[in-house]
Amino acid sequence: MDADSQDSNWHQVLIGLVLIFLILITVLGNVVVCLAVGLNRRLRSLTNCFIVSLAITDLLLGLLVLPFSAACELGQTCNFEEPLCKIYTSLDVMLCTASILNLFMISLDRYYAITAPLRYTMVVTPKRVAIALIFIWMISITFSFLPIHLEWNTQNITNSNLTPSKCKLQVNKAYGLVDGLVTFYIPLLVMCATYYRIFKIAREQAKRINHSYYNKAVTIREHKATVTLAVVMGAFIICWFPYFTVFVYRGIWGDINETCETIVLWLGYVNSALNPILYAALNRDFRTAYQCLFCCRGRGITSRGSSLSPSTSRQSQNQSHQVTLGLQEETSLRLPVQNGSEAPFPQEPDNLETSSLAGQRKPFLAYTSNSRIILTCWKNV
Repeated sequence: MDADSQDSNWHQVLIGLVLIFLILITVLGNVVVCLAVGLNRRLRSLTNCFIVSLAITDLLLGLLVLPFSAACELGQTCNFEEPLCKIYTSLDVMLCTASILNLFMISLDRYYAITAPLRYTMVVTPKRVAIALIFIWMISITFSFLPIHLEWNTQNITNSNLTPSKCKLQVNKAYGLVDGLVTFYIPLLVMCATYYRIFKIAREQAKRINHSYYNKAVTIREHKATVTLAVVMGAFIICWFPYFTVFVYRGIWGDINETCETIVLWLGYVNSALNPILYAALNRDFRTAYQCLFCCRGRGITSRGSSLSPSTSRQSQNQSHQVTLGLQEETSLRLPVQNGSEAPFPQEPDNLETSSLAGQRKPFLAYTSNSRIILTCWKNV
């Protein structure tokens, strides 16, 4: 009996550590995204408005919902009063819905950036971005606070979301079908269509380049783009599809095993921890900003990779071009120091000892990937 009790305690401790780790990753990751945009002028673009909105949404989820969900899971009971239970479940539904709709808007933004790059600035305007953000929160509130406080989701099944042992969102047939379709299944289909279209356009553009010099680089970029798209869509589907499948099932046929419900719920929460990685860290400008936050005072970290979407800011493109010398980024270049400033200088020979000018060279400042990151950080301050 004591052994079973001890095993149960270790099981609870392990679950608690995992949940605490997930909450910390969710909060810290999304805080870093917000700081990166706030401190880096290059990231303050219309495209990144949806990234920031997504980060704020997931941050609020990590602060306002996940701690209570973890406490309920570890304590096995949630002794909330009915008003607090309604607020808790409403916040949970609202923030999860807003997170999904932000991902949906990001897919549309990148679709227009790829399919109509010349018309992008006319289609994606500050006014339309603001309208899209308002739309996201209106839909989120409409399917959370409104039906839960008016108890539309509990009609014909129970009188409250508060059961004797747990504060739990109740789902009837109408609410399960409508909420599932509007907040997940329709956005999922649109996201699949847009990312598939982006992938096809990327492949078509790659096939147009027939110069042998670029073939290897194009193949690598195409492979990276394919992997990125697969990771983005794969994470979204893996995290949210099980939850909404169970959600609709509960609305039509009733509750299922409570352990299964808990697992799919927390699997959906995992998506909020992954979003800072999938939608920010895979972007080259965000990676540079992260390195400025963490590494400029210490060691630099080499950052390479392709962004899922092209930068729409001309200023960002120009600054990126200034710190890129030649096509081979791996090659170490050197800059002569002239009156305290840096000027371009041709690449040094591989074998300095055999060079006739080796002994006559002036001092050089090594322009490696680390110094390039530091210079980029300095320009963005």
